[in-house]
Amino acid sequence: MTSTETRSRPRWLYLMAAIVAIWMTAPPLVVIPMSFASERTLTFPPSGYSLRWYQEFFENPVWIDALKSSLLIGVLVMVISVVIGTLGAFAVVRGRFRGRGVLEMVGIAPLVVPIVVLGIGVYAMFLRWGLIGTVPGFVAAHCVLAVPYVMITVGSALRVVDGQLERAARVLGARPHRVFLRVTLPLIAPGMLAGGLFAFVTSFDEVVVSLFIVSPGLRTLPVEMYSSVTRDINPTIAAASTLILLVSTVLILVSTKFLFSDSANGRSKR
Repeated sequence: MTSTETRSRPRWLYLMAAIVAIWMTAPPLVVIPMSFASERTLTFPPSGYSLRWYQEFFENPVWIDALKSSLLIGVLVMVISVVIGTLGAFAVVRGRFRGRGVLEMVGIAPLVVPIVVLGIGVYAMFLRWGLIGTVPGFVAAHCVLAVPYVMITVGSALRVVDGQLERAARVLGARPHRVFLRVTLPLIAPGMLAGGLFAFVTSFDEVVVSLFIVSPGLRTLPVEMYSSVTRDINPTIAAASTLILLVSTVLILVSTKFLFSDSANGRSKR
């Protein structure tokens, strides 16, 4: 391989990466100018710009109730998923028992199971248990989708933690719970935070499974957006989409920053 080919390869890689990035981000970015349109229909590009649809969103109790429900469910899912996912990550990474591989496969199975199949299964179980259209039902269903992200991020953080630090603390007389609180927890906290933010975004954006367990009295923001499309298409849905896009992007960037910084710190300590 010549030096010219070696120098030219990164340019092609950068070009292909840029094309893929534009292809994936262009459709969501089109929604942003549509949310500021002055027309009463979804048009791109808009002939005029206005904030009327954001005003409509925040003054409409239906949209606000859906937003509050999404925020409440998202926060509960984040907290519960961090607890369950952290315990699962400890069992997979630090456990010394047979079947750890099976436990890991079960933990991340919701990421590979078709979402519609998962929604049908959730509906069948929740209908029997009386959880359809309830906050606990939404939280339980969303946790199934969110826990794998926490297991992956916390598991990655645990794998870069130097085990000698924990052993040194135990040798010096620290009890297991104090070793966890004083040594392990501060080291994996960035991974837990990143996993929690991923869990919140997963719940905040979820629509397919939510459609199977929704009720007239409890609707999340994505479900309300889906229903709005089927009733009356106006730029209010574009405003709601922009808000979801903004929240999701900020949280993903923050979680990615914590996750990458944690990995870098773990490599530097090694």
